[in-house]
Amino acid sequence: MKQYDVIIMGAGAAGLMCAAQALKRNKSVLILDKANKAGKKILISGGGRCNFTNLNIEPQAFISNNAHFCKSALSRYTQWDFIALLESFQLTWTEKTLGQLFCDQKSSAVLRGLLSECEGADIELNVETSAIKSEQGYILTTNNGAYQAQSLVIATGGPSIPKMGATDFGLQTAKQFGLKSVGFKPALVPLTFHQHDINTYFKDLSGLSLDAVVSCNNASFREGLLITHRGLSGPAILQISSYWHKGDYIEINLLPDLNAIEFLLDMQQKRGKAELKTILGEFFPKRLAERFANTLSAKKLADITLGEIKQHDLKAFGYCLNNWMLSPSGTEGMRTAEVCTGGVETNELSSKTMESNKHPGLYFIGETVDVTGWLGGYNFQWAWSSGWAAGQVV
Repeated sequence: MKQYDVIIMGAGAAGLMCAAQALKRNKSVLILDKANKAGKKILISGGGRCNFTNLNIEPQAFISNNAHFCKSALSRYTQWDFIALLESFQLTWTEKTLGQLFCDQKSSAVLRGLLSECEGADIELNVETSAIKSEQGYILTTNNGAYQAQSLVIATGGPSIPKMGATDFGLQTAKQFGLKSVGFKPALVPLTFHQHDINTYFKDLSGLSLDAVVSCNNASFREGLLITHRGLSGPAILQISSYWHKGDYIEINLLPDLNAIEFLLDMQQKRGKAELKTILGEFFPKRLAERFANTLSAKKLADITLGEIKQHDLKAFGYCLNNWMLSPSGTEGMRTAEVCTGGVETNELSSKTMESNKHPGLYFIGETVDVTGWLGGYNFQWAWSSGWAAGQVV
């Protein structure tokens, strides 16, 4: 049986960061992964450009049953620390919208840098683990043989994007050791709608996009919204999907910079001979403007001049432009979800070290823990921070 100080299950962002830190403390480290390549999710992130962190990392950008849990790790290993690490690899970065940072040399360069930090570790791929026992530390039985270590770190992520081999292994392990967890649910995922809503609002408009504020359960995001053949996507929808639960409505403000009622009443005075769809066409793609004019109120108003529309009808329509209520039927599911909400319950773990409160030497990090960030580099930062925190003590 091969023996190590630390075994890390999962060669993703959190696992590699944890390994690099443990190696700095002269620990012997084994990284196991069932995939045929390390860092698969790193490679596809940000369209291959790796949105590796965000300038605006703050605890409010993370969803968890315990809003305070993420604070310790995030404050001790910050976005600036990871930026410094990237720069030590001689890599450069570009800020896109809303503080999102992307690597100019692409995702593969970030992964190469992380793997260079883990050069002293043994990395074994295509490994299936059939049993974990708590004996003299932890003993793993795999298709590659048996391994033993004092510290076992579960960094297997969540089950999003199953075609890449993602599973709920982390929660299965937590259950085996009697740790409570919150079931994984798709997050940062497109929303789907009932066929009636698709036929009414979205049919033949797939691919059109607009800027909007989308709200649900006291959360609001202003970003792009994209119409798909099954519903809605785009950054604003992906963000709100993490807060949406089945049965909830989402509210969309289609004109976030205007009080639509006041604007339309003013236009009625100034441009009464203009058709409503013409006025809306100054804000939305032409086909979308016409669809909104015909579907957002009880009456079809697209081909009517503003002067012909009764004031109470115009007010009702204006209200809908700022407060369009829609009821999604579901999401596109794990297949396309970028991450998951849920994971090992935070009250089962130390916020400082990520170690199980019940089982010394057992750690859970990254997406396996009930901490989920917003779109835009937040989940990578949680992986770096939680991996770093565990790496200081394993």
